[in-house]
Amino acid sequence: MSLQKLLYKPGLNRDLTNYMNEGGWYECDKIRFLSGSPQKMGGWAKYIPSPLLGVCRQMFNYVTSFDDNIMFLGTSSRVYAEAGTVLYDITPLRVIFAPATTNNCLTTGAIGSNVITCVLPAHGAVTGDGVTFSGVTTFGGIPASELNTTQTITYINANTFSFTVTSTATSASTTGGGTAIYAGFQINIGNEITVYGYGWGAGSWGRSGWGEGASAPVVFIQRDWWFDNFDNDVVMNIRGGAIYYWTYSQVSGDPVYTPPVELQFMAGASDCPIQATQMLVSQNQKILLAFGANDYGFTTFNPLLIRWSDIDNPLNWTPTIENSAGFLQLPSGSRIVCASRVRQEILVWTTSILYSLQFTGTNDIFAYQQLADNISIISPRAKATANNTTYWMGLDKFYMYNGTITTLPTQLRNHVFNNLNFEQADQIISGTNEGWNEIWWFYPSANSNQNDSYVIWNHVELVWYYGTIDRSAWIDSPLRQYPQSVRTDGYYYNQEQGCDDDTLPMASYIISSDTDLQDGEHLMLIKRIIPDVDFSGSTAANPEVLITMRPRNFPGGAYQSEPSEPVIQTAVNQYTDQVFLRARARQMGFKIESVNLGVKWQLGAPRIDGRPDGIR
Repeated sequence: MSLQKLLYKPGLNRDLTNYMNEGGWYECDKIRFLSGSPQKMGGWAKYIPSPLLGVCRQMFNYVTSFDDNIMFLGTSSRVYAEAGTVLYDITPLRVIFAPATTNNCLTTGAIGSNVITCVLPAHGAVTGDGVTFSGVTTFGGIPASELNTTQTITYINANTFSFTVTSTATSASTTGGGTAIYAGFQINIGNEITVYGYGWGAGSWGRSGWGEGASAPVVFIQRDWWFDNFDNDVVMNIRGGAIYYWTYSQVSGDPVYTPPVELQFMAGASDCPIQATQMLVSQNQKILLAFGANDYGFTTFNPLLIRWSDIDNPLNWTPTIENSAGFLQLPSGSRIVCASRVRQEILVWTTSILYSLQFTGTNDIFAYQQLADNISIISPRAKATANNTTYWMGLDKFYMYNGTITTLPTQLRNHVFNNLNFEQADQIISGTNEGWNEIWWFYPSANSNQNDSYVIWNHVELVWYYGTIDRSAWIDSPLRQYPQSVRTDGYYYNQEQGCDDDTLPMASYIISSDTDLQDGEHLMLIKRIIPDVDFSGSTAANPEVLITMRPRNFPGGAYQSEPSEPVIQTAVNQYTDQVFLRARARQMGFKIESVNLGVKWQLGAPRIDGRPDGIR
């Protein structure tokens, strides 16, 4: 028999059985396709060595007119601004305690202890909150430099709280700190994950009717942030909460990273929303919009209301005949889930309807039209736009919109939606990886309370693939060298850097569906395989992959385990020309994997050599 090439269709298909998907790929992790061939995906490396506090859910990157490249990161407990790998904690403040309330409010613990206790009645903090001190003097052996910074609260009761510092006390139970202390308490931390519960006011996203009370189950939703820039400034809001405004300023040519101020309390603010599902800036018109907000002139939250500010004035929300501020009500859909700016319109998803919001330039300012009903989006961040096409994940399928809404064909529908923790669907995020023409979705698998899996649509190759990675936030910014991401534990990474999992090996593999070696009836004896693997991009001195031939006689049977007809695994490096083996079966699967540091690989067209070997 002549040599037979092992050529498989690109992409993964799990909606067919292994045998029915003959000639295709069936299982994989941490691979991608380029020109139809599978290869190991790029690795990642820590961008900042220390983790963020809280679970990061949103990243936003922009460059100011002064060329400051700033990344904003919103976590369940902090808001950070990052520039040049330096993190600045700019979490909004809830309240500031000033002298004389704070006079000598600090006390050391026992000698050798690094715990500091602060007495401030009715401080309103919870464990994990941040509090920033200034004006504290050295006392009890604790240097002022360690005290005059942002501290994380580790213990609370109604009138006191504690935090830890690096130095230890040289005198026990010493009270001090001075009479010029200011203590700025950050807003209370939020939930890291969505938690279901009962009770009036437990959450605004009721699973039953809007605003239902004690007997209706409600949801304590995870803390989500939204960011957008208004020229050099940045606006941000907590999903379902307050809107904040960060004003760009400089000292000696460098940005000043002070906490943002709640919009309604800024000087000159007029009728600003006090609560919003999401805020977004219409960049062409310089109008700030709130999707889901309290009604104009009222504090009652309206989940289908859209409000907007005057042109080029994010502080003025009072509609008059002389300005452009205004509002409109969407007619149906239960509540607004999210909005996204695309080309000449803003897409607005409700629970069951997709709308298009467009600037009209008339007295109405904005107008909407319904694009589709009976349509869903599984989470506020399950959407991404590439090449003027928006892709999103629904409750049971994937969609795309480029002027027309269509269902995105997928061969991984069962694999994804039958293995998904819908109670943690809020965590699902999407993003682009445009260097590889990919749309990524990260989601929690059925047995996980955090994102541990991903699925990718390659919109140029038109194929799907999947795998496992823990990521809670992702951004593919053209302003940074690499896509960047944050893991659930707070570590901040450059993606597509190197070929490893930071300093650890990044295992990757792909497995084919079984292929008949002849006609599906006759057996074949495989004698050798001629590999075709490229190791370009590897950093290891002698990179290698493992190739496994998996013989089987029936689709429902086990892979061969007899000593004379085993599953055969062999190491292949850049110098391997052929591998001799013995495998006798009707059908066979192929697997390539790498498990070592510094290995990058791409599979070509390996060939097998065999002969017919009768019927059994």
